[in-house]
Amino acid sequence: MSTKELISKIDALPPEFRREVEDFIDFLKQKLDRGEGKKPLEKRQFGYAKGFFKMSDDFDEPLEDFKDYM
Repeated sequence: MSTKELISKIDALPPEFRREVEDFIDFLKQKLDRGEGKKPLEKRQFGYAKGFFKMSDDFDEPLEDFKDYM
Protein backbone atom coordinates (compact mmCIF):
# COMPACT_ATOMS: atom_id res chain seq x y z
CA MET A 1 0.00 0.00 0.00
CA SER A 2 1.41 3.36 -0.93
CA THR A 3 1.59 6.33 1.41
CA LYS A 4 -0.99 8.18 -0.67
CA GLU A 5 -3.45 5.29 -0.35
CA LEU A 6 -2.89 5.15 3.39
CA ILE A 7 -3.42 8.89 3.77
CA SER A 8 -6.63 8.77 1.74
CA LYS A 9 -7.96 5.96 3.94
CA ILE A 10 -7.10 7.94 7.08
CA ASP A 11 -8.76 11.06 5.61
CA ALA A 12 -11.96 9.06 5.07
CA LEU A 13 -12.20 8.22 8.78
CA PRO A 14 -14.24 10.25 11.28
CA PRO A 15 -12.18 12.50 13.61
CA GLU A 16 -12.44 10.19 16.64
CA PHE A 17 -10.98 7.29 14.65
CA ARG A 18 -8.23 9.52 13.28
CA ARG A 19 -7.18 10.21 16.87
CA GLU A 20 -7.00 6.46 17.47
CA VAL A 21 -4.81 6.04 14.39
CA GLU A 22 -2.55 8.82 15.64
CA ASP A 23 -2.31 7.16 19.07
CA PHE A 24 -1.44 3.84 17.45
CA ILE A 25 1.27 5.46 15.32
CA ASP A 26 2.75 7.07 18.46
CA PHE A 27 2.67 3.68 20.17
CA LEU A 28 4.51 2.03 17.28
CA LYS A 29 7.15 4.79 17.23
CA GLN A 30 7.75 4.34 20.97
CA LYS A 31 8.04 0.61 20.50
CA LEU A 32 10.59 1.14 17.74
CA ASP A 33 12.57 3.61 19.87
CA ARG A 34 12.77 1.04 22.69
CA GLY A 35 14.21 -1.45 20.24
CA GLU A 36 11.28 -3.82 20.40
CA GLY A 37 10.58 -5.85 17.31
CA LYS A 38 14.26 -6.19 16.57
CA LYS A 39 15.70 -9.57 17.36
CA PRO A 40 19.23 -9.20 18.71
CA LEU A 41 21.86 -11.08 16.76
CA GLU A 42 23.25 -14.06 18.56
CA LYS A 43 26.96 -14.62 18.51
CA ARG A 44 27.75 -17.35 16.00
CA GLN A 45 29.71 -20.34 17.14
CA PHE A 46 32.53 -21.33 14.78
CA GLY A 47 32.21 -24.88 13.47
CA TYR A 48 28.66 -25.34 14.68
CA ALA A 49 27.55 -27.22 11.52
CA LYS A 50 30.57 -29.53 11.41
CA GLY A 51 29.41 -33.06 10.76
CA PHE A 52 25.86 -32.12 9.71
CA PHE A 53 26.51 -32.88 6.06
CA LYS A 54 29.13 -34.54 3.91
CA MET A 55 30.22 -33.60 0.41
CA SER A 56 31.02 -36.47 -1.90
CA ASP A 57 34.55 -36.89 -3.20
CA ASP A 58 33.41 -36.34 -6.81
CA PHE A 59 31.58 -33.10 -6.03
CA ASP A 60 33.57 -31.08 -8.61
CA GLU A 61 33.30 -33.69 -11.35
CA PRO A 62 30.99 -33.01 -14.33
CA LEU A 63 27.54 -34.56 -14.11
CA GLU A 64 26.46 -37.39 -16.43
CA ASP A 65 23.40 -35.41 -17.47
CA PHE A 66 25.56 -32.68 -19.03
CA LYS A 67 27.96 -34.88 -21.02
CA ASP A 68 26.10 -34.10 -24.28
CA TYR A 69 26.84 -30.39 -23.80
CA MET A 70 30.55 -30.71 -23.12
